[in-house]
Amino acid sequence: MNKFLKSLVLVATTFSIVESGSALAADKLETAPTKYVEANGVKFSYRTLGPKSGTPLILLQHFTGTMDAWDPAVVNALAKSRTVVVFNNQGVGATNGVVADNVSQMSSDAYAFIQALGYKKVDLLGFSMGGFIAQQLAAQYPELVNKVILAGTTHQGGGNNLMQVLGEAFSRTNAPDPRDYLFFSQSEAGKKAASEFLSRVYARTKDRDPESGKEIADAHGKALIVFTSTPDPVFKTLKAIHQPVLVVTGSNDTMLPTEGSITLYKQLSNAQLILYPDSNHGSIFQFHDSFVNSADFFLSH
Repeated sequence: MNKFLKSLVLVATTFSIVESGSALAADKLETAPTKYVEANGVKFSYRTLGPKSGTPLILLQHFTGTMDAWDPAVVNALAKSRTVVVFNNQGVGATNGVVADNVSQMSSDAYAFIQALGYKKVDLLGFSMGGFIAQQLAAQYPELVNKVILAGTTHQGGGNNLMQVLGEAFSRTNAPDPRDYLFFSQSEAGKKAASEFLSRVYARTKDRDPESGKEIADAHGKALIVFTSTPDPVFKTLKAIHQPVLVVTGSNDTMLPTEGSITLYKQLSNAQLILYPDSNHGSIFQFHDSFVNSADFFLSH
């Protein structure tokens, strides 16, 4: 090979490495660019990670949470083998519109967003309040929803301790972030996991979503309280879900009691249950490696 060809090969190889590195950088929650898509007059903000093949996994977020409230340790690892989409529902983060105060509207908005992306079949990961939305979507759109992961959540009428635990979390002095109390046990292991989690969720420094204010908290609080306080004695929604479901929670979820997840497991027709020890509402973040391994297996088989 002459010197000219060798130079071309060297340049091409270097370019390939740079491009590969850029792609890898973009496949991290901390650096993935924010995109926008419009549906029903709402401009949804979202980010996509991972290979553009297989069944996309749509992540549905918790009370007042934005895209930047997701744990990169979970999102990045899940995106190694599939397309993962995080987004802000109407009125949250960088998405415009009026924030919904009921789960039905949140579900309709999420469905419109998924349709706008053109996906014909998706998997869902619903965390906390996002789990309410995931249940609604799975029941109403069986042709769209393939598999569902319900994490740190409960069923309609499953009860909540939202106001109590929020009051406890915000009453502490010198607390770095309420999630260290809301999501994690107060054992030494739990406190260590909380500290590590908070360092990860604040790793993104550019193009972060704006923090949720009182308007969003009030609307989400109403939606959560009404959903968890409205009885569904015959489990109508759960009986309409026939897709495979993985239910995951902590041994002592103080916000949405662990018993609600056990009821989900018992009442769903095709469900598996994982209970993590010494853990609270955010067990999937405390045991992120174990959770991702279980989620990968569930979604791939």
